[in-house]
Amino acid sequence: MRPVSFQRAYVCHPAGSCLVSFGMTKVLCTATLELSLPPWRRDSGLGWLSAEYAMLPGSTGGGRKRREHSKRDGRSIEIQRLIGRCLRAAVDFEALGAVSLTIDCDVIQADGGTRTAAISGGYVALVDALTVLAERQGKAGPEVYLKGQLAAVSVGIVKGEVVCDLDYAHDSTADVDMNVVALGDQLVEVQGTGEGGTFDRAQLEQLLDSAQEGIQQIQAAQRAALEAPLPEGA
Repeated sequence: MRPVSFQRAYVCHPAGSCLVSFGMTKVLCTATLELSLPPWRRDSGLGWLSAEYAMLPGSTGGGRKRREHSKRDGRSIEIQRLIGRCLRAAVDFEALGAVSLTIDCDVIQADGGTRTAAISGGYVALVDALTVLAERQGKAGPEVYLKGQLAAVSVGIVKGEVVCDLDYAHDSTADVDMNVVALGDQLVEVQGTGEGGTFDRAQLEQLLDSAQEGIQQIQAAQRAALEAPLPEGA
């Protein structure tokens, strides 16, 4: 695992924000609360959560990455759908009620694992936003809206060895690449492919075991960040 950190209240305006770092990969995650719902969700008694993902200019090597305006690239759309699906698995929408949450994940520096960093950092920003909501509604804490703790990590097989939390150098040469998302100790999503080779059932078990160890480390870092006091003035 690369060094993992979560810097809460990185920006002051959203209800929750977090700068998450997986090694050199850095993603700014913000969580916004709105006391309204999309038209198709109204009168359901259930809240909603959506996510957006973008890579900012200067976030990658090889020249400037163009800003995404009205036309989103397919990769960004696929990743933001993944982030939204996974974060929704962590929320009790009946307890949330008529509230919408938007999690924005902006990659400011990319070195592999941006989607897993965004999911893990998005959860921390989400908890802080739900803490604000709980205070407004007189609830005990954000746990009343949550089903568990969400974290994600990438794993792969590189030159025959299982590697957890792939940086770009590993990701670009991996024979097998997999993203694993867990809610507590339960799997939410597993995305795996043999990009440069194949893998057998025993290797799949090794990848999942490695991912579980990595997710436990990420969850420990999340808990440490959420238990620490917010920066003064946040």
